This record gives sequence, C-alpha cells and structure tokens, in this order.
Amino acid sequence: MGFGIHAPHARRTLARLSDAARIPRVNTYDISTDPSRLQLAAIHAYLTGSYWSPGVPEDVVARAIANSLCFGIYLGDAQVGFARVVTDKASFAYLADVYVLEEHRRQGLSRRLVEAIQAHPDLQGLRRFMLATRDAHGLYAQFGFRPVAAPERLMEIRTLPAWLKDTATR
Repeated sequence: MGFGIHAPHARRTLARLSDAARIPRVNTYDISTDPSRLQLAAIHAYLTGSYWSPGVPEDVVARAIANSLCFGIYLGDAQVGFARVVTDKASFAYLADVYVLEEHRRQGLSRRLVEAIQAHPDLQGLRRFMLATRDAHGLYAQFGFRPVAAPERLMEIRTLPAWLKDTATR
C-alpha cells in the first residue's frame, strides 16, 4: 500500500487483490477495498474540511488509512466517496470518515457503501459495531445502528488535536 505505511489488512496473500477487494459496481460507480486505489489527496481534501476533522494533516489521514479497513467509491479513476473501519476483525469495529462528494449524492451510494461494509467478510460476527454521526442517523438506522443502549457505560478521553490547539479555544 502507498502512504509509506504498511496496512495490517493488506498482509493476506491473495491470488489477485483486485478480485477480493472489488465489490459489485453500483450504476457506473465502483466500490472497492483495494488499498492501491485509495487517493490520499482526495480523501484528505474532503476530511480537512469536514465537521469531524477540520484541518487534519495529511500524514494523520495517511496513518489512519494505513491502520484501517478502507472502502472507496470511484467513478472511473476519480475517488468520489470513502469510509474506513477501525477493527480487530473479531469482536469490534468503528465506522469513521464516511463521505460521498456532494455532486455524487442522491444516487444511493451511501446506502450501497454501508451495505458493502456490513457484507465484508472481515466484519462478520462482530459483537459491537459503532459509529458517531451528527446528521446521518436515518441512513445508519436502516442498517440496525441504534443509540447506545447504556451510554453510562461508555467513557472517552477527548483532547483537542495538536493541529487545532493554536487556532481554537474550546
């Protein structure tokens, strides 16, 4: 994989990575887990302007990609969507950084992306699959995601990322 970081999920030896990583075409769009197709510049460009990771440095995005199971949506050679799953591939997964570019929305791509994620062989039999969203509850509810049953059991350490400390006061 690119980005100068070896991806743990790319360790498997497959006859043809493209066969294992390719998910059926959606209209003229392609959904793939092939790490060689991911376009760091495109992913970074979107994420740095998103509400959940404003200003995120490219090296942080590269490290996150390298340590996650990633899904890209492509129209020809252009990457138009993305999602990554942080997982141990045994009991837990966290869905993050999901997006479809504005001009490619309203075609069912988000729905097909979540379907592809839930169907992935490495994500079967998990005990817990989590995500956080500000505005896509309706999409994820269609796939069985619900508010946390016992939020009082969850804890977090939340810190302002280093790249925002100079520009924000929270």
